[in-house]
Amino acid sequence: MHIDILTLFPDMFPGVFNSSILKKAGEREKFSYNLVNFRDYTENKHMKVDDYPYGGGAGMVLTPQPVFDAVTDVKKEGKRDPRVILMCPQGETFTQQKAEELAEEEHLIFICGHYEGYDERIREHLVTDELSIGDYVLTGGELGAMVVVDSVVRLLPEVLGNKSSASEDSFSTGLLEHPHYTRPADFRGMKVPDILMSGDHAKIRDWRKEESLKRTYKRRRDLLENYTLSIEDQTVLERIKESEDK
Repeated sequence: MHIDILTLFPDMFPGVFNSSILKKAGEREKFSYNLVNFRDYTENKHMKVDDYPYGGGAGMVLTPQPVFDAVTDVKKEGKRDPRVILMCPQGETFTQQKAEELAEEEHLIFICGHYEGYDERIREHLVTDELSIGDYVLTGGELGAMVVVDSVVRLLPEVLGNKSSASEDSFSTGLLEHPHYTRPADFRGMKVPDILMSGDHAKIRDWRKEESLKRTYKRRRDLLENYTLSIEDQTVLERIKESEDK
């Protein structure tokens, strides 16, 4: 996968992209990235990329010309039409399912805005996706783009050490993930559940599924509305409800 990121602040990214899983993924050539300062594409003699909004109002608006020309330029290198993603508080809320969808692409282009917003022609005629990482407003799209890239890249083949890690993450299964424990088995009187040390993999699997259902019911009941429960799941969930709602 190749990722182009259009931003006025390219210096924000190396610290994140050159650390941890993203750094290893880059070193192993599982993905590459290119930081593009779209100010370099402006035709304005003062190097401006923003202007006052027609009709008046607070703040400045990103002009279309630099963004259009920057996207056109980075598209030349792609093998096929890339997804062009606008980071925007008005966009679709980013989810694990969206990350899995984007992880199937070969080329992604992110547009990170600043100021009051974008000229609407960027939104209408240039982008394929608008994404938001939550119902709040940041000073720019850079942090949101970092979140999305991290979430997508870790799903690429062979990026994570354990092949099952991504498939068992919270939200990937439709439920929140079960609790985890490691050594020591007894830490200051707080003990690991006996079943996890039993060696009975079938019982451990059942325990994890029940704990996943329990955690989801307690913390994110809305997720259960779209989750297909097996007959066994329904039985377990009824038991959880009776226990938790007492």
